[in-house]
Amino acid sequence: MAKDYYTILGVEKSASQDEIKKAFRKLAHKYHPDKEGGDESKFKELSEAYQILSDEKRRAEYDTYGQTFGPGGGQGADFSGFQNFNGAFGEEFDLGDIFGSMFGGGQARERRGRDISIDLTVQFRESVFGTERTVLLAKMSTCAVCTGTGAKPGTPLKKCATCNGMGKMRESRQSFFGTLSTVRTCETCEGTGKIPEEKCSACRGAGVTRKEEEITIKIPPGIEDGEVIRLSGAGEAIPNGTTGDLYVKVRVEKHKIFRREGSNLVMNLDVKLTDALLGGSYEVQTIDGPAVKVKIPKSVSFGEMLRVRDKGVLNENGKRGDMLIVITIKMPSKLSRKAETLLEDLRKEGM
Repeated sequence: MAKDYYTILGVEKSASQDEIKKAFRKLAHKYHPDKEGGDESKFKELSEAYQILSDEKRRAEYDTYGQTFGPGGGQGADFSGFQNFNGAFGEEFDLGDIFGSMFGGGQARERRGRDISIDLTVQFRESVFGTERTVLLAKMSTCAVCTGTGAKPGTPLKKCATCNGMGKMRESRQSFFGTLSTVRTCETCEGTGKIPEEKCSACRGAGVTRKEEEITIKIPPGIEDGEVIRLSGAGEAIPNGTTGDLYVKVRVEKHKIFRREGSNLVMNLDVKLTDALLGGSYEVQTIDGPAVKVKIPKSVSFGEMLRVRDKGVLNENGKRGDMLIVITIKMPSKLSRKAETLLEDLRKEGM
């Protein structure tokens, strides 16, 4: 007879994935065999039910046929290795989220230094073509004298007496779960199992020291305001661990002429009314130096756009966008009597 996995987890058949997960978490706490009063058989049954119902495909097969047909699913599934659940249910669910190091079965988390975040302001032109900046940061860095070992150069490391070279300490304590066996990293050796026989005088055996460090930051071409650059390993160092990262948030100063639209640069150009009607020629500034001559066609409209190719932003493919020139017509503030007469004549012609 097929097992009723919904009854085993104590949920309705219409239960959501979140409800199924919460039910399993609660019951796993209660019946985990490493906990005093736990039930190995019950825990295996719970695990089997969760493995099926947490997978949409297997759950659909189970709802339809009362069993599943995929690898590892259905009746007779082998849960003999239930003691080691780290990753047993994929990325969606990890018993380490429930128990952590509570039962000593999970993998120790990697020690990692603190990340650093800074803001960096660049000029508009630098954001278009890219640039380099050097910043001076005061941070924890690997000791240059002992190269992070914490030992005086030329002296050996010895076995940590606190953990007997294991790098971990096991202890038992009482909690609302009962008697729990806990494994923690040895604080004396930071989990390495070894300590300096003679400490480095520069870092006093810590392996890291606080110092000022120059870091070169490459600003890529085409970067936009608010983008973040990540420099892996440029954050703070930590004894016997991985160095953190440096995150640089780039601020781009506004330009007095240009603004960005993707890989294009946009600018406004004021033209006289007569040039808008009869056409003309104007010199306009480019972002990379020399001005270019632009022809204004006859009867150009307000807001019409002219394009100068390959004068825009350098993109990731090494190509440049265009410079777009938006026409605005500058109306005269005063008219002479002759100008008024000429305009009256134009009006009579229906213009």
